[in-house]
Amino acid sequence: MTPWNLLDLDRALRESWAADTCSPDDLADWRPGNPARGHCDITALIVNDVLGGDLVVGEVYLADGAQRGFHWWNRLASGVELDLTREQFQQGQTIGAERVVVRPPGPLPRRWAEYLLLRERVGEHLGALPEPI
Repeated sequence: MTPWNLLDLDRALRESWAADTCSPDDLADWRPGNPARGHCDITALIVNDVLGGDLVVGEVYLADGAQRGFHWWNRLASGVELDLTREQFQQGQTIGAERVVVRPPGPLPRRWAEYLLLRERVGEHLGALPEPI
């Protein structure tokens, strides 16, 4: 296996995000100019596959204060928080009420196909990824 670093992982994810891996809830707002849109959950799971740590989820609030959906990111064992999709919020959204969540065992109830497709694409860039932790 060829060694790679966090920048390689970030680049592989960014090159792999597409409309067909976007959350159906965000698909209407997905654009090539904002490819992170709708990818936080499955991106956080792939980072968790590779680096371990905790999954963190927070409520998303629109600029008018209305709550709309949730945002996922990672907290590594060192305590460092890693959010590779935060830039998707370009219209004054804020994140609040964060909590650590237990990774769902087995297939994801909603986004299994998109997770597998994104994971496959990232693996094409980096080589074989570790199995989910």
